Amino acid sequence: MTENVSKLQRASLSDPVRVDVSSFKYKTVSSLLQYYVLCPLVDKEVTLVYIVNSLVQNSMIIFVRTVAVAKRLSLILRTLAFNAVPLHGELSQSQRLGAFNRFKSGKSNILVATDLASRGLDVPSVDIVINYDTPTHSKDYIHRVGRTARAGRAGKSLLMVTQYDAELMLRLEKVLDRKLDLYPTELEEIALLKERVHEAGRLSRNQLKDESRDRDEGRKRRSRGAKMDDKDRDDDMVEAGMPTASYKRYRRSRSHPPPSLSP
Repeated sequence: MTENVSKLQRASLSDPVRVDVSSFKYKTVSSLLQYYVLCPLVDKEVTLVYIVNSLVQNSMIIFVRTVAVAKRLSLILRTLAFNAVPLHGELSQSQRLGAFNRFKSGKSNILVATDLASRGLDVPSVDIVINYDTPTHSKDYIHRVGRTARAGRAGKSLLMVTQYDAELMLRLEKVLDRKLDLYPTELEEIALLKERVHEAGRLSRNQLKDESRDRDEGRKRRSRGAKMDDKDRDDDMVEAGMPTASYKRYRRSRSHPPPSLSP
């Protein structure tokens, strides 16, 4: 604030309240319990399944960074008989609304979502938010965990931290101006789940490959169909004595001969 503006303020205002936006720090509500879960990257999926299984009576949103991870995790969880639905940017608008309404109505208690769902979702009864992928920006973390502990309710958030995420977590704690609590896990129980989770991962990987192959074949069929339609259209035009598209291109090329190279 300049000196002239300060003088004008003192002359025209009575008991002004000054709000300094630059000193704002990201805050979470006091009713939100915030934890972190340490796990090696190789055991990240099985650790998630362990957490989901231990909290399965609650409604939860699992936030991931990419569409591919959202697809994979939702398939793994469904293969293991959890009631999970995905929500990401590759779904059509009607599919997104269907997934969201299924979660909101309680038909599915697990939503696996990208940051598409971190803003604007009106679901007051989310009990737990799991950050499967550590957000790279602290603001994204605030928006994610803001899906729980709303309207005075209690809530819980878990941040999954691998050996590659420690720096991001320390940066987040500095912005929040608080330390996250360590969430207790049972390594023996996690080890017992490994075989089933790895098998579910293999099945989900095969299903995603089949779906990708089907999409590619569908695109090829549509492309071949479009070419056949063009050929049939040219044949009809020939029968009718009308110039075809290829003939028109030939005439255009003849009407604009290349410049002579002779001096």
